Amino acid sequence: MLKNKTVAVVLPAYNEETQIGKVIETMPNYVDRIIVVNDYSKDKTAQVVQKYIESRYGKTEMEIPDASRQKIVDNGYNRAEIVAQEMTRQQEKDFVPFEIANKNPDKSRIILINHKENGSVGAAMATGYRWCRDHNIDCTGLMGGDGQMDPDELEEICMPVINGEVDYVKGNRLIHRSALLVIPRLRYLGNSVLSLLNKIASGYWHVSDSQTGFTAISLGALKAINLHKIYRSYGCPNDMLIKLNIAFCTLKEVPIKPIYDIGEKSKMKIFKLIPRISWLLFKGFWKRLYIKYLFRDFHPLFLLYHLSFVLLLINIPFLIQVIRSLSPKILLPQQSLLIFMFLTISGLQSLFFAMWMDIMDNDRLQK
Repeated sequence: MLKNKTVAVVLPAYNEETQIGKVIETMPNYVDRIIVVNDYSKDKTAQVVQKYIESRYGKTEMEIPDASRQKIVDNGYNRAEIVAQEMTRQQEKDFVPFEIANKNPDKSRIILINHKENGSVGAAMATGYRWCRDHNIDCTGLMGGDGQMDPDELEEICMPVINGEVDYVKGNRLIHRSALLVIPRLRYLGNSVLSLLNKIASGYWHVSDSQTGFTAISLGALKAINLHKIYRSYGCPNDMLIKLNIAFCTLKEVPIKPIYDIGEKSKMKIFKLIPRISWLLFKGFWKRLYIKYLFRDFHPLFLLYHLSFVLLLINIPFLIQVIRSLSPKILLPQQSLLIFMFLTISGLQSLFFAMWMDIMDNDRLQK
């Protein structure tokens, strides 16, 4: 525990038999539960974790009951809570099927959850988050099962959540002084591009390392988002930010060390990843715009974004005419040039005003 608040760490793991042991052994003592989500590994990840459950690392005297199974008594004032609990139970079928391997999970510090099919990293993260939400864990950390995150930095990640300062904390590798030297160049470039797109899509305009999986989240934030709808593949950190912003959750970034070449095997294909996540961010932007700025709380930026896109789309035929007129054989009518200039200036002005309003409105969510 930290300051009398329960702390758990979710470790998504796929074929991490050589790495998962080191992560468990180096986990700080204040971590009350280590939730290893074995995503249908083909190696001996489950067997390795099972041995740690039976060792001294897996013992604990602290019991954490499953609060999700406690029935809410209807007193006439809590109908909304009863409906929410029933809705949460109905959503259970949308998670990847799993089973808890522990014989007595209430007495285990390490909880092994085995997926019955491969769901990818986002699905494993959602399963681990669900366990922590159902057991009312005050602060839930997320680390990779491959050992690319330093457990010594976990306390700095968790403390803003423990102190009630923010709902979500992310590590940031890109602002570390050794980032350009340690992070592979292709990874650094891909991360930078996705982080730029993520600013626009998520509304967290000051996040500069959107792809890191070293995070901490509050119980309130876990209950505020639909865990079963977290994007299942490697775009899950981006999807999380969009969901958190829609739920008006506050966020903070803290510097962390970039760690590579410690025996991990990357499962990401960067050239396949960027187009896929870019499409995810495109859809997430529109979802955030409509849910947050139309249905929940109307804001003029909703109209300005739409106006800018409409004007710029109408301007495409005139842009084509301008490009064609670069040839000396084609003369551009003066009227077309004036319309092109008007639509371009008006469209870009509306877009920049919308982005400025977006930044100002979301400034309060980032500490």
